[in-house]
Amino acid sequence: MESYFKDKKILITGGLGFIGSTLAHRLVRMGADIYLIDSLIPEYGGNNFNIDGIEDKVKVNIADVRDKHSMDYLVKGKDVIFNLAGTLSHIDSMKDPFTDLEINCRSQLSILESCRKNNKDVKIVFAGTRGQYGKANYLPVDEKHPMHPTDVNGINNVAGESYHILYNNIYGIKAVSLRLTNTYGPRHQMKHHKQGIINWFIRQLIDCQTVKLYGDGKQIRDINYVDDVIEALLLVACSEKVNGEVFNLGGIPKSLVDLVKIMISVYGKGNYELIPFREDLKRIEVGDYVANYEKIKTTVKWQPKTSLEEGLRLTFDYYEKYKKHYW
Repeated sequence: MESYFKDKKILITGGLGFIGSTLAHRLVRMGADIYLIDSLIPEYGGNNFNIDGIEDKVKVNIADVRDKHSMDYLVKGKDVIFNLAGTLSHIDSMKDPFTDLEINCRSQLSILESCRKNNKDVKIVFAGTRGQYGKANYLPVDEKHPMHPTDVNGINNVAGESYHILYNNIYGIKAVSLRLTNTYGPRHQMKHHKQGIINWFIRQLIDCQTVKLYGDGKQIRDINYVDDVIEALLLVACSEKVNGEVFNLGGIPKSLVDLVKIMISVYGKGNYELIPFREDLKRIEVGDYVANYEKIKTTVKWQPKTSLEEGLRLTFDYYEKYKKHYW
């Protein structure tokens, strides 16, 4: 895999964000020719510090994936596009559904149209989400599980993924989708909780605040450390067997209360409390989620390698060191 990416022209949408920038660091080590596009809209998590140490080894274009003319130009000549730009907030998608629609649907279709007209030979890796499934009918959730999202964000991600598979099947634009679960680690935005509660818990513990868990805290989440997610993105990007397919990522299932207890143990201090569910959050709560990731394990030999304790230690260490760039 390492040699595959050497000198390849790579475009990463959302490239200054959490996963995009971590992917860029890995691709730099592989010798790829990397282009990052990011809108740097403040609440979405793009951060120039995320490419600290590689800023002279990547090209950055501050643009919005909703800008069709920019995308027409940027997709030209690229070998692989990691399409990671999108909004993740379940809450915001309910308060402002049209912005979510623009970014997670319209812009996805626009990117694919740009590729159809300007670069039909490109390979696209799309980042989907566990939120596409909604409340689980059974556990673990496999790729054949019905998709009945509980919020607008989930619906729009279903559509965004479907566009990619359609363009693979109809136009021959090689596309694959990974349905990501709860991902945590360095370079995540830390200003609010709307894009991931695990990193928000980490911030609260570092700030000596009490972590607040809704309900009984026994809701189960499937957890991946960011480096394991990067490995999956790279494996499917260089495989021809995956084109037109969707894959679950999955990892370590933990109840939120057990997760926070492990965080406190790893960090060495902190506390939590249980509080009643807010009504607006209760309506979109999905309950327990555990992914079946046997399909990607069988197809490209991916499985998570980072233990929860190790991943949390690395994450706490990172934010203790670089807190001023994220708080």
